[in-house]
Amino acid sequence: MTTRESPQSRLQSAPGTQCSALLTDWYQLSMLDAYYQLDMQETAIFEFFVRRLPKQRSFLVAAGLEQVLEYLQNLRFTPEEIDWLASTGRLSSIGLQRLASFRFTGRVFAVPEGTVFFASEPILRVEAPLPEAQLVESRVVSLLHYQTMIASKAARCRLAAPRAQLIDFGMRRAHGAEASCLASRASYIGGFDSTATVEASYHYGIPLSGTMAHSFVQAHELESQAFLNFARCHPQNIVLLIDTYDVIRGAQRVVEVADRLRSDGIRVQGVRIDSGDLETAACGVRAVLDSGGCEDVQIFVSGSLDEYAIERLVSAQAPIDAFCLGTRLAVSEDAPSLDCAYKLHQYADRPVRKLSQYKESWPGPRQVYRRYDPSGYLAMDVLACEDEVIDGRPLLQEVMSNGRRSCEPPPLSEVRRYCAEQMEQLPPKYRTLEHVLEAPVKVSQGQHRLADEVGQIPH
Repeated sequence: MTTRESPQSRLQSAPGTQCSALLTDWYQLSMLDAYYQLDMQETAIFEFFVRRLPKQRSFLVAAGLEQVLEYLQNLRFTPEEIDWLASTGRLSSIGLQRLASFRFTGRVFAVPEGTVFFASEPILRVEAPLPEAQLVESRVVSLLHYQTMIASKAARCRLAAPRAQLIDFGMRRAHGAEASCLASRASYIGGFDSTATVEASYHYGIPLSGTMAHSFVQAHELESQAFLNFARCHPQNIVLLIDTYDVIRGAQRVVEVADRLRSDGIRVQGVRIDSGDLETAACGVRAVLDSGGCEDVQIFVSGSLDEYAIERLVSAQAPIDAFCLGTRLAVSEDAPSLDCAYKLHQYADRPVRKLSQYKESWPGPRQVYRRYDPSGYLAMDVLACEDEVIDGRPLLQEVMSNGRRSCEPPPLSEVRRYCAEQMEQLPPKYRTLEHVLEAPVKVSQGQHRLADEVGQIPH
């Protein structure tokens, strides 16, 4: 069923992440062009944060930083792209000239991937000349939004099933090739054990899992022959799909073939149930397997699963060893988007603040200081000005300087372990699937003072 993660995960990009500089919104280029014409090239500070959590979420898990840094470091306009932009007649000659040598030269501060965070807390800060910091907005938001959404969903699934295997089956329902691989990556960070997406396993070193389809069974005249043939072709990873016709009869046939395979030194690892009442089916299948001497054969289930379905099955003590999640994971069905933003907080040393109704922002560069109680649980986050002296561990650290990474990225398995530690530090009330109304976050006095000062400046 599963292959192990390689010692060093490959660092190649998933399909589509090495994107064209044109993968942006048009207004980013129009503003970039205007900034060049107006010579507005002082340092700007932008921050990415989530304004409000979805009503089903009490926390989020940061993910996507690795792809953001890769994008920033490799961002270039090709001659062909510049020629095409010139043909639109929408950009000035000075703007087009500057694109030929465009590079991201700024600094980036971020929380580590796998960090638990809450509403209004910045998880990434960009400090760069205004045209550079502006242009990258759309792609940065896209990368952080999607993986954070999926990692958060995956972490909730892990809370629902602390001991069972969790397997990503979401590729065919993800919204495109890039999304399918990034969903595998994000779900692994959030606590999943493996993925069925081969490309994600290749690029990121995530353990690879897979079973068989109903078509393999249907292509044989006899279900038992399909089981035997598949087992003999793949003797090291045998998980048989048993509900093509009748799940109990399928389990009985597994008992029959398992006895024949043992004489050849082949062991059936598991069976998968993909339909019906999974609790009832799992109980019935477990009884058949145990009575037939197949106590070591595990039960995998799939089909419309999410953290809520998993929690119900775990609470019912259904004899299930592994949950395989597809659609509801890859699209984060109950919370398919985040109210996130990448906003200007300072330009040319002048703090700025957006005052739009329901979309107000805090001014100036910020830092999040995390405090823990004596038991090691997260006690409070303090949202403060970057230069304030505050007790607690600062979450945002420099990860890029002069457009280059400050250090090599950690292996994905290490990011996954860090996320698991973050989840263990959450107070128990935040580790349920029920929404907790009050986040453990307060805003510092310095941040309030700065907001008042900026709010009084005439506009």
